[in-house]
Amino acid sequence: MSSPRTLYRARQFWGALRPRVRASETEEAARFLGPDLFALFSAMTARDQRHAVDVHSRLRDGGCDDPDILAAALLHDVGKGSRIKLWHRVVYVVLTVVHPSLVSRLRGGIATLRDHSELGAQLLAQAAASPEVVRLVREHERPHRAPGDGRLAILRAADDAC
Repeated sequence: MSSPRTLYRARQFWGALRPRVRASETEEAARFLGPDLFALFSAMTARDQRHAVDVHSRLRDGGCDDPDILAAALLHDVGKGSRIKLWHRVVYVVLTVVHPSLVSRLRGGIATLRDHSELGAQLLAQAAASPEVVRLVREHERPHRAPGDGRLAILRAADDAC
């Protein structure tokens, strides 16, 4: 029997094979983020941009108008960088399920996936993102942290749904 997380990862995999971001979506992200933060968004892979736009749209369409949450939605995976390949992602996801103790010993591109929240928070702080956007990005992959944090819960729910 498949868990919701397994189904989520399967949808992510199929969507990652041919990601496309429309020009109108890129333009909207540029207007919303401003030049410094948009430069970080632009450096992300098409796969991560597609996911970020989907998370942002889900939040906005659901009535979220909090600019920090919406910015974090567009930038929550910025720490993954531009050199992460699909095989890195597959290996990382499989290891987290099959042999989680190995995850702490990972190096290279696969380790970047493990550490992307912290790496992204550092990039955002350097680009003068608001402290709340930096915090949301830093914490978005740490479900055991900040229980009861409504803003983080909203971001996590949208991220997991896309």
